[in-house]
Amino acid sequence: MSKRTIRSLAELEACVGQELGFSELHTVTQEQINQFAAATLDFQWIHVDAARAEAESPFKATIAHGYLTVALLPYLWQQIVAIENLKMQVNYEIESLRFNQAVTVTSQVRLRANMLSVANLRGIAKARVGVTLEIEGSKKPAYTGVVTFLYHFQE
Repeated sequence: MSKRTIRSLAELEACVGQELGFSELHTVTQEQINQFAAATLDFQWIHVDAARAEAESPFKATIAHGYLTVALLPYLWQQIVAIENLKMQVNYEIESLRFNQAVTVTSQVRLRANMLSVANLRGIAKARVGVTLEIEGSKKPAYTGVVTFLYHFQE
């Protein structure tokens, strides 16, 4: 699926009610999990101790931090939609985020997105996007939720 390009508030508003698509698959590596642990000071064994996780965890492997999977959202979102002609973009809100399934190390994930609403706030577009982080080979997604971006278009 090709990336959708949006260049104006009107083009963004035209996306309301549409599935925007999905990102490429991204493999979650132990190195990425370890780097996230270091950045957030969250070294819980379920994330960083492969031997213990294999022996003691119900997943039989380390798992990505839930917030690591959320932190991937902007990277994966940019693979779905290119918003052009911007002065600035702001990550505004995450609502109704529900973690449904752990993401084990070496899992491949991708983001699926649909445009729920766009509001014009005196020239600033407030876009609410429904997001699902799918796990390759799993019936349950890693998470579902709604994220809101503010787009300050040039025009």
